Amino acid sequence: MADCELLSGCPFFNDKMKESSGIGAVYKKKYCLGDSSTCARFMVFKKLGKASVPDDLYPYMLARAKKLISG
Repeated sequence: MADCELLSGCPFFNDKMKESSGIGAVYKKKYCLGDSSTCARFMVFKKLGKASVPDDLYPYMLARAKKLISG
């Protein structure tokens, strides 16, 4: 798996979002350094563009991402 194409500017990956204890590292490994296609932030970015990704959207928030995408 390749790293996510959004790594350099992603607030989650670059520690600008709160993460609880060591779970943030687990999310980074799974979504940012693993399969980014399953990341809620990446999904919204791909469908709606960078400006549409909420600052408080975490990678695991798939239901919220799908709701944003569907309008």
